[in-house]
Amino acid sequence: MSQIPPVPGAAITTEVVIIGAGPCGLFQVFELGLLGIGAHVIDSLAHPGGQCAELYPEKPIYDIPALPVCGAQELVDRLMQQIEPFHPTLHLGQEVVEFARQESGRFHIRTATGTTFDAGAVVIAAGVGSFQPRRIGIEGAEAFEGSGLHYRVKNASTLHGQHLVIFGGGDSALDWTLELLPKARSVTLVHRRADYRAAPASVAKVQEHVAAGRMRSFEALPHSLVVENGALRGVNIKSRDGTTHALDADQLLVFFGLHPKLGAIAEWGLELEKKALRVDTEKFQTTLPGVFAVGDINTYPGKKKLILSGFHEAALAAFAIQHHLYPQKKQFLQYTTTSPIMHQRLGVPD
Repeated sequence: MSQIPPVPGAAITTEVVIIGAGPCGLFQVFELGLLGIGAHVIDSLAHPGGQCAELYPEKPIYDIPALPVCGAQELVDRLMQQIEPFHPTLHLGQEVVEFARQESGRFHIRTATGTTFDAGAVVIAAGVGSFQPRRIGIEGAEAFEGSGLHYRVKNASTLHGQHLVIFGGGDSALDWTLELLPKARSVTLVHRRADYRAAPASVAKVQEHVAAGRMRSFEALPHSLVVENGALRGVNIKSRDGTTHALDADQLLVFFGLHPKLGAIAEWGLELEKKALRVDTEKFQTTLPGVFAVGDINTYPGKKKLILSGFHEAALAAFAIQHHLYPQKKQFLQYTTTSPIMHQRLGVPD
């Protein structure tokens, strides 16, 4: 596959443009490729993987079929390998700023860097849209981002043997608390209230470790950094009664969630429901014919925001896209295990 720099000028003509290079967008490439349909992929991030690669590349995932456990970045790497036979072109570090349906029924798309597309169909697989981590919001924090203060864990091994203070009460905060507890020198979890938003099993494990004295937890908010000679030494937290506590820390991990923003997608005239794109469950098509949505960006009755659900959506959307592009073509369901055509597309030797 190729990753090309921005190419201002003539529009790139393609069967499908996929907006979003997260797991669902990458799997959409695969499902389209099985049907002999080519795609270009656009993503505002500089690398494929979406939230998986950006926020929790080392976080284990346990609900991918046939993979008992799989790291988030590993999943992305496997998907990239899986779509290699279809030679998709990735346009990374580019945000879509123009989108319009033409009189012909095809779609005009332009990115902020000037790359334009003429596409027969569009798949929006943009997750929660463009996003940024919610920052800790205390004075001087920006100076330590990426060194002593982190909104994502890029390499967990660098945190081993360290005094860690983890902020947050959702799955990311508690998952990393449990993952790093056996390897860190100490772990302290700070959340603004007593109730956590994480999986009950994770909450129970954290409470068990606190009760056993293996770690500490506080119901408090971040107040200020402790800095000595330009180096981060800890953090002051403020409890509900106004008292402050100084916590020693080599590293701060902050998991306050994301600022999900649909951005320009919200202005494309597609029907929205609670900041998600409404789709049907036969085609996963939006309210605009020829525009489809898979993964966390869509909504429908019974929607579950799971990667495996997004994979299912991509499979059905591929057949719907084939019919949209080639309505006169008769569709056949062919199996990758036995179909010579599928083997040829996948590069399977005879």
